[in-house]
Amino acid sequence: MTNIVVPQSFPDQLRNAVRAGLIASAIVGIIIGIVALIWPEPTLVVVAVLFGITLIFTGIYRLTMAFSAKLLPTGIRVFLGLMGAIILIAGIVCLFNPGESLVLLAILIGVGWIFQGIQEVAAGLAGAHYAPKWFLIGSGAFSIVAGIIVLFLPGAAIATFLIVGAILLVVVSVITLFTLPRAAEVPQ
Repeated sequence: MTNIVVPQSFPDQLRNAVRAGLIASAIVGIIIGIVALIWPEPTLVVVAVLFGITLIFTGIYRLTMAFSAKLLPTGIRVFLGLMGAIILIAGIVCLFNPGESLVLLAILIGVGWIFQGIQEVAAGLAGAHYAPKWFLIGSGAFSIVAGIIVLFLPGAAIATFLIVGAILLVVVSVITLFTLPRAAEVPQ
């Protein structure tokens, strides 16, 4: 039988590389968070453009799947093609009208929360055993209400998401700097 030696920790060079990466990402996180707090409108435009680009790539991927996945049934391929075209067009529209893409993003979040809430309420009423019944129904009702608020106030929701997200990004980045692994001594 062969004895396997398992290292007790990361090699020193790897630990220092991870440490450097964590420091860099924390500094970038702090800068991005502060920029988002100081200049929220330009930050939202960047988010909107990135959302549009994401939709374009997703649409292209779905269209590629529709035309290349010969093993899928025709109905699924047609569905993928239609969804891909719709998503691609939505992405192009988002790039030319970033403000509207933020509203679309808020609507998608609101609808997602409503559906999640409905699922949780239904699970609670059906007696699901993965969480207490009262908790499922309560959290589901909260998700439904939050989704409705986002649908009716998408601009306020996006602004709130930005502010809260920026603050959390700064806080998490600062915490990362205080919880770094110790630097290892690298032989010269």
